[in-house]
Amino acid sequence: MIKAIILDIDGTLTNDRKEITPRTKEALLRAQDDGVLLALASGRPDMGLVKWARELHMDEHLGLFLCYNGAKVLDCQTGDVLFSQSLTKEEARDVLEHLKQFEVTPIIARGEYMHTTDVFGCTFDYKGAPLNIVEYESRGNNYLLCEHEDLAAWADFPVEKILTAAAPAYLQENHEAMAAPFKDRLSCMFTADYYFEYTAKGVNKATAMEVAFGKLGISRDEMIAFGDAENDLAMLEYAGIGVAMANASEEVKAVADEVTLDNNSDGIAAALEKHGVI
Repeated sequence: MIKAIILDIDGTLTNDRKEITPRTKEALLRAQDDGVLLALASGRPDMGLVKWARELHMDEHLGLFLCYNGAKVLDCQTGDVLFSQSLTKEEARDVLEHLKQFEVTPIIARGEYMHTTDVFGCTFDYKGAPLNIVEYESRGNNYLLCEHEDLAAWADFPVEKILTAAAPAYLQENHEAMAAPFKDRLSCMFTADYYFEYTAKGVNKATAMEVAFGKLGISRDEMIAFGDAENDLAMLEYAGIGVAMANASEEVKAVADEVTLDNNSDGIAAALEKHGVI
């Protein structure tokens, strides 16, 4: 019996217009009304999940946020932190110093602000149109903006995640060099073709699921999880039923138990109906 639904956001819960389709929303509301717990598992910070939680009435159903790719787990009703694993201030400083040699935009979320080095000089061509990645990320997650000439000098505290952004072609060419000094120290991965990020060693959505749901007495066999990207791999392997969206990468489809319809075609609702969750 499924007791928990775990959802990635971008490319999974939301369609290409960053909306939850009516059928998918109805399915998730019905599941919660029937007592199934809902968790949003994303690379986004907690502020970037609030909008979707409100739309899905998660605060009325004791839902969970697995944010920063699992580095932090919160009860979305109370705000209580159930799990947290950050980069140390030394690790954060080392990453930020290393990134100075690359043409990327480093971003750290803290409080109400998103901190970076340049809020204007971070535009690149994406799918035939200019994209200011700081504007996109800050508006999508409801952040104010703050610039620092030297982000490494400023970040003198533990950090949940360091996000770096650049044109996809540049990241593909340089991500191995960006990760090389930290391969044995940290978790380094793509979360979108224009995002490459760093979290503490061992941090992933599966680790967060094990800790958070273990406290609630929900086993992995009682979970169904949905995802589409590299940072969803561990989550889909851990859940009793791991479902890849049809728009997922081939790597994700290979580890999933099954593939559902894409994020524009109510793939979540279709899979929940198939497994009798709703």
